[in-house]
Amino acid sequence: MDTNVVGLLKKVGGIITDSHIVYTSGKHGSVYLNKDAIYPHATETAKVGKMFAEKFKDLDIDVVVAPAIGGTLLSQWTAFYLSEIKGKEVLGVYTEKDKGTLAGAAESAQIFCRGYDKFVIGKKVLVLEDLVTTGMSVKKTVETVRKTGGEVLAVGVMFNRVPDKINSDFIGAPFYALANFPAQAFDEAVCPLCKKGVPINTLVGHGKQYLQKKGLL
Repeated sequence: MDTNVVGLLKKVGGIITDSHIVYTSGKHGSVYLNKDAIYPHATETAKVGKMFAEKFKDLDIDVVVAPAIGGTLLSQWTAFYLSEIKGKEVLGVYTEKDKGTLAGAAESAQIFCRGYDKFVIGKKVLVLEDLVTTGMSVKKTVETVRKTGGEVLAVGVMFNRVPDKINSDFIGAPFYALANFPAQAFDEAVCPLCKKGVPINTLVGHGKQYLQKKGLL
């Protein structure tokens, strides 16, 4: 594990332990990784971008692409530092969720808006994301880049929550994480925290919605 990026997130209070969290998936666990906590701190966010730039500096990258929102900030800083290292302009653009994605789809498609597709056609691309849990946003971003006519050289993420499942084979491109951060997650029916009566955290994750749905809040 790269302790630098973990240390940065801890510094801004983005890692919560010994709590009772309800995750987006509906499962429960004791650890919450709030990657969004780093973004108000430009200096720390820039440091993460520099880590990515150093990691991928030997690749002939023209454009850094990330799915909005969090990954966008990382793509900008990474493009900035890659431009400095390579002595050429490396662009940073982003994809957005396709609001027209069919209902029932596992994940919204990622599409280029605002004319950003023209910066990707025929270019060599680095795809970035801040956190992967299912990996689908990154996977769909890679697909969109390829459909647009870009060549994906590599994929980088700040944190990989499921390193035993999300890898180069799953993503379909060379894949690297600054840090692997696995955490146990339990179905509600077998959650040891529920059995012990540990209060659910309503400040982060989906604890508040979970309790509201059950009429407990």
